Amino acid sequence: MTERTPLLHYRLSNESELRSAPAVQAPEQHPASPRRTSQQRQPKKLSTFFGVVIPTLLSMFSVVVFLRIGFVVGQAGLYQAIAMFLVAYFIICMTVLSVCAISTNGALDAGGAYYMISRALGPEFGGSIGIMFFLANVCGSAFYVLGLVEAIMSTFGVPEDVTVAASEHHILPSGYWWSLLYATGIALLCLLVCLVGAHIYAKATFLIFVVVMFVLGTIFVSFFAVQPRTIILHRPTNGTGPGIPSTANFTGFKLDTLLGNLDAKYTTDYTTRKMMTFATVFAVMFNGCTGIMAGSNMSGDLMNPCYSIPRGTITAVIFTFITYNLLSLLVACSCDRVLLQNDYSFLRDINIWYPFVVIGVYSSTLSAAMSNLIGASRILYALARDDLFGKALSPAKKTSHSGNPWVSVLISWFLVQLVLFSGTLNTIASIVTIFFLLVYAAVDLACLALEWASAPNFRPTFRYFTWHTCVLGIIGCAVMMFLINAIYASASIAFMLLLLLLIHYLSPTSSWGYISQALIFHQVRKYLLMLDVRKDHVKFWRPQILLMVSNPRSSVGLITFINDIKKSGLYVLGHIQLGDLNTLPSDPLQSQYDSWLSLVDHLNIKAFVNLTLADSVRHGVQHLLFISGLGGMRPNTLVLGFYDDCLPEDKLIEPSILTSHAIDHPRSSQELEEPPLFHFASLRGSLDRPDFGEFGDGKVLGPQEYIAIIADAMKMLKNVILARYFNSFDRAQALSQPSFSTGKGAVYVDVWPVNLLRPDSSSYVDTCSLFLLQLACILNMVRAWRKATLRLFLCIEEGQSVRGSEEKLGQLLKELRIKAQIYSVPWDQQVALHWQRQGDWGKKRSSQFPDATEEEKSKADEENEEDFVNSFPNNATRLSDDYLLAVNKLILDQAQPPPAVRFLYLPRPPADIRRYTAYLHQLELLTQDLGPTLLIHGVTPVITTDL
Repeated sequence: MTERTPLLHYRLSNESELRSAPAVQAPEQHPASPRRTSQQRQPKKLSTFFGVVIPTLLSMFSVVVFLRIGFVVGQAGLYQAIAMFLVAYFIICMTVLSVCAISTNGALDAGGAYYMISRALGPEFGGSIGIMFFLANVCGSAFYVLGLVEAIMSTFGVPEDVTVAASEHHILPSGYWWSLLYATGIALLCLLVCLVGAHIYAKATFLIFVVVMFVLGTIFVSFFAVQPRTIILHRPTNGTGPGIPSTANFTGFKLDTLLGNLDAKYTTDYTTRKMMTFATVFAVMFNGCTGIMAGSNMSGDLMNPCYSIPRGTITAVIFTFITYNLLSLLVACSCDRVLLQNDYSFLRDINIWYPFVVIGVYSSTLSAAMSNLIGASRILYALARDDLFGKALSPAKKTSHSGNPWVSVLISWFLVQLVLFSGTLNTIASIVTIFFLLVYAAVDLACLALEWASAPNFRPTFRYFTWHTCVLGIIGCAVMMFLINAIYASASIAFMLLLLLLIHYLSPTSSWGYISQALIFHQVRKYLLMLDVRKDHVKFWRPQILLMVSNPRSSVGLITFINDIKKSGLYVLGHIQLGDLNTLPSDPLQSQYDSWLSLVDHLNIKAFVNLTLADSVRHGVQHLLFISGLGGMRPNTLVLGFYDDCLPEDKLIEPSILTSHAIDHPRSSQELEEPPLFHFASLRGSLDRPDFGEFGDGKVLGPQEYIAIIADAMKMLKNVILARYFNSFDRAQALSQPSFSTGKGAVYVDVWPVNLLRPDSSSYVDTCSLFLLQLACILNMVRAWRKATLRLFLCIEEGQSVRGSEEKLGQLLKELRIKAQIYSVPWDQQVALHWQRQGDWGKKRSSQFPDATEEEKSKADEENEEDFVNSFPNNATRLSDDYLLAVNKLILDQAQPPPAVRFLYLPRPPADIRRYTAYLHQLELLTQDLGPTLLIHGVTPVITTDL
């Protein structure tokens, strides 16, 4: 059963497995299913009362109900004490609502809060919080063990101060090592109970629960049954001088006593010798309210966690809230302020029988220690099953025949034993509470994220929550963390972020689903609706590119280069597979997406992938140009590879495999066992590809269709870029060329903003020329290309003012904020070749029509003119190969040192489709042997000099 399995099937299969006896066991079990086989052997048996109510009640009561109620009322007064309880329980209730919502939204497994957070926020957040929750439970268990030792020593321990007389019941030796020995014995007792299993733990906690409730009942009875008395204060008081009180009064119910305890009267705590404030008293009181996750931690041992956790937790919270407030009221009415401030264990002195309160303290503290220990083991077991930390936690996956994770229990106990060496409660009290608060805040955050994501599958049966309660819970937990100890709070958050980064980079991808994806989808949809294409402005134009890729194996260089010129714009990798869905059993493209997305990750580019099925490449490109993108994010530029006869080279062969084949044979055999990262077809011309394509050379596209695609894109008002010689382009190698000059860099980008197929015009201020300049500038703005130098080549004919043209172009570049070096290139010889050909063509035309009249010649010219509407002038169709080769040589001669890439002007294709082949031939001769070259045609304004 995987995480992708539908929830209904998960529950139905679990129920059927529980009802039927296990048949023949499979030889192999899923790595994440050891506990589910144990569930088949022994179903979960803990009910709501035994599994949730009792552990939560005992964890929330702990020692606060016996030893801290008097402290809170004595320092803060009844008004502020009730206000503290209201604030504390408000924070707790906000988190309880989130816990109830998440736990009723689906099948809940072992791990409690960790399971909720990890499945909602993803493995990084869940794993880091899970580790901190585990450590919090470990430290909490040690905290309660030390508290129990302290309580035992205060009753039965021999006083370390020799001036204090020892009574007959002070029999236990005192000291650090003796206290450590007693703590180790108590921890071993907790270990034995937890090793037997959750059911023995439930029975033990039930007995403790009965004892605690009985003692609590005697406390309430004592306020009414015990007569007023004077109590001798055995502890040192909080002052110096002759007026130190040595006795205090239990007055019974008196109005004067109540009035004296209503207002706050903060003084020095006699145990720590520190002045108390609202914040410090509140922090001490809040320590006793952080046990609301005790029932959730038992989620893996409950019969129905989705039912038990909300009802049991809410019941325990309401019961403890009423008990605390009622007890505070009774204390304020019957005990004077001196007694409350100077004897925190006064409840035993006013009880109907002295040992009852001692027994209650021991029982509640022992129960809290066991609860934290078994909770820590369940969290560790859940972390181990999820394999977030690899093999480091793999031993913790082992369970007994009854499903008890005994190795996790042992590891947790060992860590508790290590914490016990700290020896004092105050050392770990604050960090325990802060860790718990951080977990509570994470639960609130998980619920908030699920609510904000508006996912249809988030529909918990518990509906008494909103995103407002989640936010209030997060704020309350954060405030309390820094109120208790700002340094510890900051350190714990930093530790959590460190764990988050560690898991993000080291753990494998999970199949739980990432809430971040749902939140991103929700926000992106909202912002896409706000992105209005009617508000587009040329000032904020950016390239949004659709790169057509026939086979990624030969297009690695081009894919990485285009990623550099997108300038935070949309970048889409498009691919067309020829076929007809009517003749296929299923969509063949669905299985290819993983390979394409792996390619995007492998090349570390920021791109989307669009695949389409079409009967021809031309129709496929039209599909992608029409449907790619969404709203205001649609491609405005089409990039195609150049149509030539060069055989493609496979650049997706991983270097590690090549190295291992040549050097390390054991590594090679190991890597060959791993599944291939990409599943792309072989390149044309390779030995394992016998087909010869539709055109006999392995191509599925002819020259006519190729130029038709360019014409279609321009009709759709898309800019067009043709990329040639990028098959062997290596970005790292291109940017590390040796320096031949003393300029600002050794890398050059050459820009020819002139239509070289129009010798009769050398204009460089049309839309297409400015588009060339814009793309070159964008490339120069990329971090890797920032040190490259732009070189602009200005073609000058005889008779033109060289200096004037350079100054005019320089002024234009200054207004456009583009830094470039301008070079004037005389091309009279090349232009002469063209006009010489024109003259020869005119003579040839006269010889062909010697008897034609002027009217017939004019008619022929008109027909010829109609053939090239929306095209370059007629004389361009008669460009000779000599002229094109001469221009090609002119470009090559200017390249000293050679540039990393060239930008050339791409003229429009001819309107007459019969001229497509000649047009492609001209482009091929023009760019012959130029190295990585982009032929660019822009159709929309993309640059402005306005602010």
